[in-house]
Amino acid sequence: MTETVVSSTSKAPPTAPAPVHEPDGPGGRGGPAGPGGPEGRLRALDGLRLIAALMVAVYHYAGRDGEVSRAWGTSPGLQFPTLHGFAAYGCLGVQVFFVISGFVICMSGWCRPLRSFVASRVSRLMPAYWAAVLLVTAVFALPPVVFEAVSPSDALVNLTLLQQPLGVDRVLGVCWTLWAEIRFYALFALCVVLPGANRRRVVVFCAGWTMAAAIAQAAHQPLLDVVLMPAYAPFFVGGVGLYLVHRDRRDAYAWGIVAAGFLIGQHYAVRQLSNASDPHAFAHRTSLGIVLVVAFGFVAVGAIALGRLNRANWRWLTVAGTLTYPFYLVHEHLGWVAIRFLHRGLHVPSAATFALTLVSMLLLALLLNRLVERPLAPRLKRALSRA
Repeated sequence: MTETVVSSTSKAPPTAPAPVHEPDGPGGRGGPAGPGGPEGRLRALDGLRLIAALMVAVYHYAGRDGEVSRAWGTSPGLQFPTLHGFAAYGCLGVQVFFVISGFVICMSGWCRPLRSFVASRVSRLMPAYWAAVLLVTAVFALPPVVFEAVSPSDALVNLTLLQQPLGVDRVLGVCWTLWAEIRFYALFALCVVLPGANRRRVVVFCAGWTMAAAIAQAAHQPLLDVVLMPAYAPFFVGGVGLYLVHRDRRDAYAWGIVAAGFLIGQHYAVRQLSNASDPHAFAHRTSLGIVLVVAFGFVAVGAIALGRLNRANWRWLTVAGTLTYPFYLVHEHLGWVAIRFLHRGLHVPSAATFALTLVSMLLLALLLNRLVERPLAPRLKRALSRA
């Protein structure tokens, strides 16, 4: 992840990032939380998802330059002279998402057959994703919208979620994180779910992936990088380790997996995102600041895993969790359109535009959840489960 300018037609990954809400994990039902104990709904994890998504949105609106500057009319650094320095750390929301995903996918795949696991992943990801791709493509094709749309052919390829490895222009700037997610799903499915998830197999998977990712980093082989994702593997692995801690807090191997995930993960985050010495950087991120945000992600998921946040059992957190994924998909590019319309079209002040854009994207996410995810996801899941 670099400080490159990202538009809907750029091919390089943006600096921000994911997440994915998983109803079959902490948002739904999983395996036992400990020896023989039933898994309750971890509503605090839904809230943490929304916090990570809002971190990403704040980064996209105020913490970076590029296309969003066209929306504001000037650099966000001039619009928000104080906020933009803090907002630059919002790109680390992707690392928080990946830790959550490791936790949830391990929970979701425990004691579940492969077909059921695949059906749950596809039905969760694709309906809202298809709707977001079609919606953004349609909006960007409108004459008043000044942002460039991808070609019709590329838009169709985007519906497969394979646009990045195929070198096709992306409709959604954030979809590169979904490409990382589905590679993690594939690895976990083949190595853990297919043979049958159990503690020993999960521990071996985490240790093997950590070692293989380190070897891939040293080998400098593009194929190994694509498959093993050295820069992101530590966060997924750390999340998986935290689920093992959730099942048994006395598991020394689980704690070792979590520690290794944090220690290696913060290294990659610092190496990729630290820019305090760059005089031309839009906003400077220090190594210490990056380490603290990464630590926040691990500590927050760890607190949930240990039951420290069980009191955060408010029903509205469930609603927050359901909004996270569609909000994440649409907030960046449609946020540009909303910012331009409000700030440059209606001359709404910067702070009010910022707040109204966030609220409007959350409302749009609510509509996508009610009109797309709720009716389509269960049908798709049943169809795939019967196949």
